[in-house]
Amino acid sequence: MDERSALGRINGILLWTEADRFDDLAAFYRDVLRLPVRTDRPGHLAFEWPDGMRLTLGVHRLVHGPNTEPHRVMLNLGVTDIAAAAEALRGRGVQFVREPSPEPWGGWIATFADPDGNLVQLLQPAP
Repeated sequence: MDERSALGRINGILLWTEADRFDDLAAFYRDVLRLPVRTDRPGHLAFEWPDGMRLTLGVHRLVHGPNTEPHRVMLNLGVTDIAAAAEALRGRGVQFVREPSPEPWGGWIATFADPDGNLVQLLQPAP
């Protein structure tokens, strides 16, 4: 085993926000995106997929206001039908900053922002 593989795979991502913004952020991921909830308690909301991957939203005392550099990190959510997924999200009020469009490598991408300004992409892999 080399040094790179000793760390293992990424098993989770944390998105921090401030207490006053938490409820809007939680409602977006839970109710608009309808991600699979694992844990829901005040100031902490975790989602988990069958493969064990987790996305956690939490309140952090050092985070203030919305994200001022939304292009720094993007959350990619895999989809099999990007047109249908985008249409469903539009129906729940999501506004896209990039409509579904093809990439040179064969897949499709669509981008929108969460209530804190973090960018989220739908990613349909190449066939």
